Amino acid sequence: MKPNPIVGQGTPLHRWQASSKMAGLAQINVEQLVPEGCRAVIIAPHPDDEVLGCGGLLQGLVALGRPIQLISVTDGSASHPGSRRWPVERLSVVRAQESAQALHRLGVPLHRLQWLRAGFDDSQVAAREDELAAFIQRCLKPTDVVFTTWREDGHCDHEAVGRASAQASMAVGATLYELPVWTWHWATPEDGKVPWHRARKLALTCEAVARKRHAIHAFASQLEGDPQIGLAPVLAPYVVERLLQPFEVVFV
Repeated sequence: MKPNPIVGQGTPLHRWQASSKMAGLAQINVEQLVPEGCRAVIIAPHPDDEVLGCGGLLQGLVALGRPIQLISVTDGSASHPGSRRWPVERLSVVRAQESAQALHRLGVPLHRLQWLRAGFDDSQVAAREDELAAFIQRCLKPTDVVFTTWREDGHCDHEAVGRASAQASMAVGATLYELPVWTWHWATPEDGKVPWHRARKLALTCEAVARKRHAIHAFASQLEGDPQIGLAPVLAPYVVERLLQPFEVVFV
């Protein structure tokens, strides 16, 4: 088993902000990513990854009137192991509610959103990866554009969901784009493990970033740890700030 790269406070935001590599990334827009006549399929390992990875993209999809399918692979109930404040039973209900509120804050009309909850176990997705790929494949059409977490993102579920999505997309003939989420924590702009040659930058307006910030703050469970057992928040302030740059990155 490879070591967990999501430790400590990660790469400081100012290193990303000062990076000439980030500044020089080729730009792409929502219409190029999801052309007219295509559906966007967002595959999130946990309820919140759809906002953390592509909250700006979601706003752009709504503005263009593109159909959206959201697949939440797990219920995110393993985020606070051993916590009495945030036990599994509470999280399995709360995290989906937080996602719904976050999508509302982004301006995504829930009545127009197709939302599937796949029911896989949080932190155990890799054990059923082939089953997940088959599940995703049944949901896809050749004209779909799939967005999911990068296959090397650093979290076991993110990577398993990325691999399963890639397998399903290839089988159907759908287009696949990958999103870095935890990459911003462990990587640096000079990191050769990151496929920067595939990276495209989706510029976000100040309003879009503000909406994304408001949406992230719907995830109360993730913004809180459990001091009684020494558990830090999953979305500590320095994590949130790294995810609120004036752009989102897509690996094409």
